[in-house]
Amino acid sequence: MAVPSFLARERIVARPGFNRWLVPPAALAVHLCIGQAYATSVYKTALVEDFQVSQTAIGIVFSIAIVMLGLSAAVFGTWVDRNGPRAAMFVSAICWSTGFLVGSLGIATDQLWLLYLGYGVIGGIGLGIGYISPVSTLIKWFPDRPGLATGMAIMGFGGGALIASPLSRQLMDLYDPDYDGTAGTVPGGNAVALLFLTLGLVYLVFMLFGATIIRVPAEGWKPDGWDPSSVKQKALVTTESVSAANAIKTPQFWLLWVVLFCNVTAGIGILEQASPMIQDFFRDDDGNSSVALAAATGFVGVLSLFNMAGRFVWSSTSDFLGRKPNYMIYLGVGLLLYVGLATVGSSATWLFVLLAAVIISFYGGGFATVPAYLRDLFGTFQVGAIHGRLLTAWSAAGVAGPLIVNGVLDTQGEPGTLQAGNYRPALFIMVGLLAIGFVANLLVKPVAAKWHEPKSPTGAAGAPTPERSAAR
Repeated sequence: MAVPSFLARERIVARPGFNRWLVPPAALAVHLCIGQAYATSVYKTALVEDFQVSQTAIGIVFSIAIVMLGLSAAVFGTWVDRNGPRAAMFVSAICWSTGFLVGSLGIATDQLWLLYLGYGVIGGIGLGIGYISPVSTLIKWFPDRPGLATGMAIMGFGGGALIASPLSRQLMDLYDPDYDGTAGTVPGGNAVALLFLTLGLVYLVFMLFGATIIRVPAEGWKPDGWDPSSVKQKALVTTESVSAANAIKTPQFWLLWVVLFCNVTAGIGILEQASPMIQDFFRDDDGNSSVALAAATGFVGVLSLFNMAGRFVWSSTSDFLGRKPNYMIYLGVGLLLYVGLATVGSSATWLFVLLAAVIISFYGGGFATVPAYLRDLFGTFQVGAIHGRLLTAWSAAGVAGPLIVNGVLDTQGEPGTLQAGNYRPALFIMVGLLAIGFVANLLVKPVAAKWHEPKSPTGAAGAPTPERSAAR
């Protein structure tokens, strides 16, 4: 699919002297907008009351969006790598904004299917393309610090809710005078419809700004003072290239798929039930909780902060420790923390919050570190497309995580009557998943030479030989 000339990759090649630190803000402009997906709980109750449906029926909207994120990232990943980040960011902005506008129409006219189509399908496509759009570009601008680079951008996705949540409450308060954002007050459907309309237009402006300022490095560019030969000294890091078509044929890709699936499913196990979970953990035999709703809401905010910080801190740390050791921490230490949460987490509120916060930092770190892990194993040739295909693990986890937790809790009792012990079966299932992911990470080895792309006379990857073409 061709793109207009003003979006073409050749139009955004940086001139000599361009400051590479201008690229992360462009990526953040997109990721901070699409990170709104983590703020859907702000208006969930309002939609339940407006449409007169169950929470599950409204929760499906988020699930559709996450599934479409993974599918669109996988399907359009090669297109994104071929046409460049400006075209991808532009398409993402149009889809994400259109998703809000169609969703707004659905809310205003009481047509739930339009909300599914708008925010779920169309917006989900914008999520997937926008999520991967700056990844390969950042890695090429920061070959000396790929973990830092991807962490800066993907941190924005984790932090998008920190902006969207208070902004949404303020806008709904403006559009509905009877709503003040406190417990017991719920905004009307028209307020949510106007919120969607406003967010759609605001996000369009910011995402197009990111698309305007993004640049790609010129062929052969490298940071001053950086020696590419130093890459060969690091374990698991290759200077070769593997295409997206060949990457999915390697065991390394599928091992990382399992690693990401297990890490994400375990994280969603907490995020899905964060607010009721902390109240239930400290509920007495009479059904009273020592943790108030306001404190539970604050707990969700703490998790958002650790989710965002983990994406930057842990991915940056991986530049020094290595990607494989970092995932040993995410999965191995995370496993122990989950055991602690299940066994002693209810002994003190501060201990519960600490354990959950560190677990969520690993959840965020896993997202931000995986693009650099893919770059280490498969090179930069089509790393964006490979990353897109790997994100199908996120789609699967987005369905599996809530199903596991909600399915277990449904067998334990009614909401509002659960206690810490009722969560233990679900938490120990997460322990098992993290153990599987830990083993899968241990099995990751360098990619076999048979999957490497042949190089052209200029040294660039992707010049297929007859034998390689036949293999495809």
